[in-house]
Amino acid sequence: MVEAQELNERERQILHAVVHMYITTAEPVGSRSVVKRFNLDLSPATVRNTMADLEELGFLQQVHTSSGRVPTDKGYRYYVDYLMRVQELTLSERERIEHELASQLQDADDVLRQTSHLLALVSHQAGLAEAPAENVAEIQRLELIPLSDRRLAVLMVDNFGRVRTLPTELEKPLAANEISVLNRFLNETLRGLTVDNVAAAMETKMRAALDEQRRLAEQAMQLMNVLPAQRHGVLYLEGATQLFEQPEFQDIVRAREVLGLLEERDRLGEMLRTAFTERASQRLSVLIGSESNPRGVEGISLIASPYKVNGRPVGMIGVLGPRRMPYSHLSSLVDFTAGLVGRILTRLGR
Repeated sequence: MVEAQELNERERQILHAVVHMYITTAEPVGSRSVVKRFNLDLSPATVRNTMADLEELGFLQQVHTSSGRVPTDKGYRYYVDYLMRVQELTLSERERIEHELASQLQDADDVLRQTSHLLALVSHQAGLAEAPAENVAEIQRLELIPLSDRRLAVLMVDNFGRVRTLPTELEKPLAANEISVLNRFLNETLRGLTVDNVAAAMETKMRAALDEQRRLAEQAMQLMNVLPAQRHGVLYLEGATQLFEQPEFQDIVRAREVLGLLEERDRLGEMLRTAFTERASQRLSVLIGSESNPRGVEGISLIASPYKVNGRPVGMIGVLGPRRMPYSHLSSLVDFTAGLVGRILTRLGR
């Protein structure tokens, strides 16, 4: 992280002006434009000298010898950490988001799919939303459904409102009353546990149980091997085409790199999780350009936030776009939406 005291007041003022203007116009910023736009009590020569100092320090760069200057990753980072004032969402924006996410959404997958779409719609960038991973889901109900003599379907309902039907094969046939007893045992033993903790719970039961209970636990252990254990949830992506409307991605080579990134959901998911793990103490994270390290893709930034269910982070949402994103407004959008998603999913689990 860039040190806050590295720049003096004038340098901070000029850096803020250049970043703000470049975000707005997508054009290199000249000293005369800065003076005119912000009505500064400084001469263009003074501003030009300060911009040259900022370039020497690595906060700005000159695209061409005769052009104005644009922010570097370091310049954007300083702006986001020390100069930016978060632009609060308007009441109408909040009401729109709340209305869209409250309408007929039955489970976590619906909520996160709609969240991705909504983030893209409001931000005019790409919206990302990672569904809760299967292994952190709490079991709310299990139902064993016979398919044939030795085949069962395990129907699992989790605390995110999701229903999973998982086929499994038995070592030997079970009578209807045995299935009923086993089904009751599973619900009494596993309700409220995460999928990650099923094996440990069964092993404990087997060690402590009497013969009949141990037999049930052994049968249950065999069945529970089919439960999903993915450590990362499905990643939803909406609004990808909007990125190619940005001036930065009009170049065919740059556009191809970005398209390649968008097609690799694992890489995008890793970027979201990196944003959280590297800045775990913060509610909101911003990865700028090379910080996101998407292997060769330049000019991309990510604003991300975890959403929490019952106080525990279970997934991430975010907005992906060019470095020249309106960080002030989008930070507020992502932060507000993450809080809302967490509250909705918490209610679904009750």
